[in-house]
Amino acid sequence: MDRRTLLTLSAKAGLLSALPSFGASALFARSLSSFAHEGVALAHPTADQVRWEDLEIGMFVHFGNETYLNGRSHDFSVPASEVNPVDLDTDQWARTAVALGAKYIVFVAKHQYGFCSWQTDTTDFSLKSSPWKDGKGDIMRMLRASCDKFQLGLGVYLSPRDDHFGAATGGICKTPEEQAKYNEIYRAQLTELVTRYGPLVEIWFDGATATPVNDILKKYQPHAAVFQGPAATIRWVGNEDGFAPYPCWNGVDRGASAAGTATALDSDPNGNRWLPSEVDVSIRRPDWFWTPDNEKKVLRVDQLFSIYYRSVGRGAQLMLNIPPDPSGLLPAADVASATAFGTEIRRRFARPIATTSGKGAQVTLQLASPTRIDTVILQESIEQGERVRAYTLEGRVNGSWTTLGEGSAIGHKRIQPVASTVVDAVRITVTKAAAEPEVRTLAVYDTGVAPPSDWNATSALWSHNLIGDWKDGRFSLDLHKYVNEAAQYLLRLVPAEGAITEIRDITLILDGAPQPKLLKHVPVHPDELVIDVTGLGDTGTISGTVVGATHGQALLQKL
Repeated sequence: MDRRTLLTLSAKAGLLSALPSFGASALFARSLSSFAHEGVALAHPTADQVRWEDLEIGMFVHFGNETYLNGRSHDFSVPASEVNPVDLDTDQWARTAVALGAKYIVFVAKHQYGFCSWQTDTTDFSLKSSPWKDGKGDIMRMLRASCDKFQLGLGVYLSPRDDHFGAATGGICKTPEEQAKYNEIYRAQLTELVTRYGPLVEIWFDGATATPVNDILKKYQPHAAVFQGPAATIRWVGNEDGFAPYPCWNGVDRGASAAGTATALDSDPNGNRWLPSEVDVSIRRPDWFWTPDNEKKVLRVDQLFSIYYRSVGRGAQLMLNIPPDPSGLLPAADVASATAFGTEIRRRFARPIATTSGKGAQVTLQLASPTRIDTVILQESIEQGERVRAYTLEGRVNGSWTTLGEGSAIGHKRIQPVASTVVDAVRITVTKAAAEPEVRTLAVYDTGVAPPSDWNATSALWSHNLIGDWKDGRFSLDLHKYVNEAAQYLLRLVPAEGAITEIRDITLILDGAPQPKLLKHVPVHPDELVIDVTGLGDTGTISGTVVGATHGQALLQKL
């Protein structure tokens, strides 16, 4: 099943309870001491991951033979001879990206139907068979020149699925012989793309890839962000609506990331691998390619801001797709909406009233005079890992500190609207952390407009190992469909809000009998249990009580 057809399931995420602001240093010291005693090993990003997260916004471009379907059924029947973008202008694409505020463009060089939008040696189902530029056109080469001209990075999407060659999602073929043949083709296509068009910012393997590619990436594009697959350095958020959850932790468990299909639902503040989330959404949501009748779906500026506050504002990367029409141009309605959106982002956030940075349990920003503010932006120095686990924000009004807001994750960025208030100072007090906090940015703004009404709303997510929900501080899960061999299984309860401090009163029934000795708690992870299944066919149910959170979802993964 293609990633784009997977059902999304609701996963709520909320704010951790914040402790009172007085006594913050002592409280933080005790919290830090507790974490150190428990042996938390923070995940750290690579220098390439830090650079990628600082880009914040990218522009996706979906263009191919699907652009020419014009109401036909969704298969690869549109021949290459119909692909004729007579007015194609990659400079227009780049200008739009700049207006949007994007720092790079990711081009869909091959989507699932197998049409190749560059001069490939692997197939004639490509621009070689197009009348455009007498079969000699190369969109990747044109886009490289435009990105260089407008100082943008370039990325590429190379679908592992290829209906033309009979490869299913992930590039999986029906027989070993077909797999070997397709592996050779796919590796050749990837090699062409990573060697002919200069350094790449990002490489997309949608749905992961069964074809071995790590050696090619390491040799030719070692600094590119890799989306999905065994070499992944970034992950899919888990929906195509444009929203990340909150909190959106950057850490994941290394085992959960091995398949290359982890989503934001696999986020774990104590995870031992740094794997930031990318939010992909189309401006013609949910359509990724242009059609004659989907202009009415173009997102308005207010809808784009709902996405922005719930993606970039939650520490994730935003990739906004703008699809060209059959002429090769980005349509005027799409360009106008994206441009207005980018203009308003800059109006709101280009110039803070004041900003500071600092280390420790409390960082204070002193303003030059009493000033109205309505938004606070926070950033951690993520090079040191994601240390903050809970915080409060306060503003000083007429000499007294008043609470403005609270939160849990900061990570790369947290955009936090607050009630419009005149203050002469703002401070963040970290009430829970895994190590000494390092605040890269504490900045305040007066945007003069209300934030999106859903800026703090929850988001629909998907995970390949989601097995059910729990509520009212209790869980009762049927394992029969998910435990089918003798192995160890990791059960993780993901809270919709708050944080789990303990799982207790657990009853594990396997093959009709209670099995308390086959359960283990996971050190440092109070939300996890390990289940030992020792016999084939041993399956059953597990139930228990959750302390510290009331409801959420359950993930089960074979170790």
